[in-house]
Amino acid sequence: MPEMSFPFGPATQAEIYVGGADDLPLDPDEWEARAKGILEPGPFDYIAGGAGSESTMQANRDAFARWRLRPAMLAGNQQRDLHVTVLGTASPVPFILAPVGVLSAARPDGDLAVAGAAAASGVPWVVSTAASTSMETIAETMGSTPRWYQLYWVSDREVVGSLVQRAEAAGYAAIVLTLDTLQLGWRVRDLKNRYLPFILGEGIGQFTSDPVFRSRLSVSPEQDPRGAGATMVGMFSNLGLRWDDLKWLRERTRLPLLAKGVLRADDARHVLDAGFQGVVVSNHGGRQVDGSVAALDALVEVRDALGDDAVVLMDGGIRRGADVIKALALGANTVLLGRPYVYGLAVAGQAGVERVIRNLTAEIDLTLALLGGRDIKALDRSWISLRP
Repeated sequence: MPEMSFPFGPATQAEIYVGGADDLPLDPDEWEARAKGILEPGPFDYIAGGAGSESTMQANRDAFARWRLRPAMLAGNQQRDLHVTVLGTASPVPFILAPVGVLSAARPDGDLAVAGAAAASGVPWVVSTAASTSMETIAETMGSTPRWYQLYWVSDREVVGSLVQRAEAAGYAAIVLTLDTLQLGWRVRDLKNRYLPFILGEGIGQFTSDPVFRSRLSVSPEQDPRGAGATMVGMFSNLGLRWDDLKWLRERTRLPLLAKGVLRADDARHVLDAGFQGVVVSNHGGRQVDGSVAALDALVEVRDALGDDAVVLMDGGIRRGADVIKALALGANTVLLGRPYVYGLAVAGQAGVERVIRNLTAEIDLTLALLGGRDIKALDRSWISLRP
């Protein structure tokens, strides 16, 4: 894994002051605003939008505001350690790039640009089933940088098995099964824009490169990409999936398995009972259930139920360094970063993703320094309190 190609907090800060500013944003909200000015409404709203009234997206952000950090003074923490290791996957920073489908909506070369940024920074990436580029091509671009594969369990079980086998063969270090998207949620922005990229032949690269999926087509996807997209959409819904089915997946791979989309303690226990190694506490960035519990609030419940030794990640609403530190203090082993890097991709391609990673890393490091912390992995609830 490559060393970090950018400096940590104080050095990044000094570099900006001394070197002068370029035209790339520093603030997460500005990245989003710039992306909105660049993209057409359909692609932008697909990235930025959520389910229904989008109250779950707001709940994710509100949850971070309720928790406040408790700085300790004069800790002698001139040197700090931001490294984390989860299920044997090492990251130089306490976050992993989340799986985001249809990155081609942000930029035509989106998958490979993010893969390049991950390789340049050494930050692991969870590659989506809804990518527009095959997992093998992405793996080649990432080289030795660790990567996980996110799996959507479609209704054709042979296709699912083929995707898992391919991920294992291509050097992916874990499988992340998404539980909360067995059917697309009521996404008003996408419905208003009549925008569903899959039926246009976008975001189906894992399927069109899969021999089992291709065997289901009467015409090749090269000849009829929209037909391939319609076939993929037709097998996407799988609301009949049950807990017992997870044992089938456990039997088909030697890789560590995590389940993403867990918001309840009882569901988290079901995941571990099925032989999975961990969970990702997530409400899909507010894109599935309007009015859902905030991911950060659910993290507290899940961690309390599973104890200190279970592998628990979270995503949903991560924007700033303080957000990452709060999530780790509440029990996450690491977090997944989603929309912010996609906005960076839309604004400046690979360079934009690298800049988002660099800025967030600097902010995490500076916040940890001023908090009085030495090792990001040592954070616990003594560093945080719930606002009255």
